[in-house]
Amino acid sequence: MELSKYLRDYSRTIAGKEQLLISAMAKALEIIPRQLCDNAGFDATNILNKLRQKHAQGEKWYGVDINNEDIADNFAACVWEPAVVKINALVAASEAACVILSVDETIKAPKSQGGGGSGPPVPGGRRGMGRPH
Repeated sequence: MELSKYLRDYSRTIAGKEQLLISAMAKALEIIPRQLCDNAGFDATNILNKLRQKHAQGEKWYGVDINNEDIADNFAACVWEPAVVKINALVAASEAACVILSVDETIKAPKSQGGGGSGPPVPGGRRGMGRPH
């Protein structure tokens, strides 16, 4: 939640498409506590609102408390998460998104003007449209 809060705040300081991308990343990071709440059968909206409120007050260690169906200071509760695992997950997810976007951009790219097709032109210009009548 703290990283999501930081990204949201940062996205408000810039303009253009970058703002939308950073906001989307911030929103995506909130899926983690939401999914924890859903898996535990909690009201995810209520828990996320409490988390956002605590993080806005500067309480950066607060997270979902599965045992009490609430939020708690995870640092005080000795719930620590390895930073290396989080960094690797974020890097892998970001790289996967970049690959998907680059493939999408490749598909949208206009055809080259060089002609590059092979074989004689097909009448009507439509190849593979079924049997001729």
